[in-house]
Amino acid sequence: MAMTADGKIATANGAVASFGSARDRAHLYELRATADAVMCGARTVAAGPILLGPGPAKYRRLRVRRRLAEYNLRVIVSGTGSLPASAAVFQKRFSPIVILTTERAGLATLRRWAQVADEVLVCGRREIDFPRALAWLRKRWQVRRLLCEGGGELNGALFAAGLVNELHLTICPWLLGGRHAPTIADGVGVERLADATQLELKRRRRIGAELFCVYKVRAAGHET
Repeated sequence: MAMTADGKIATANGAVASFGSARDRAHLYELRATADAVMCGARTVAAGPILLGPGPAKYRRLRVRRRLAEYNLRVIVSGTGSLPASAAVFQKRFSPIVILTTERAGLATLRRWAQVADEVLVCGRREIDFPRALAWLRKRWQVRRLLCEGGGELNGALFAAGLVNELHLTICPWLLGGRHAPTIADGVGVERLADATQLELKRRRRIGAELFCVYKVRAAGHET
């Protein structure tokens, strides 16, 4: 995740959601080149021409050298069924697309998705059962390493479920403000510090005006 100095990942109205440098974008592709699958929330995917692919040819070659498939699996999370079948991600068929959703999506939406996605998994009535969903991805699609690129609601749910091992965070030299602007981990949140996700800084590096940090997740209210 890339965030501003005040912890925002987009403006309050969502108009600005990309403010990282070219080096930050390259770092994103480097991370994708290590993952079997890339996962993103529906609102993030629908907000722009986001394809969730491995990027330029050099990163695809890097994946092959690492004995990974040239193109990663693409996973989209849409708990309410808000993802339109016309989204740009469905227009490029270079790798399979899987949608994780709930019963709230409805049969009509599931039928539309079935026409554009390779598989749709209903894994929850009102909220997505992420432990079940990730276990299914491992068994059905052989996903060993999953890269999640937000947004904040999805990240918050994964942290709350204790399913995050590592956080790659780029701190960018901007300040957006706004009480409704999204952060890297939104959702319900916690009321006690004892329940907060604990992080351990593994490494950091300053490049230009940005600070690249890697954190190990130690606990989320319990040992992970």
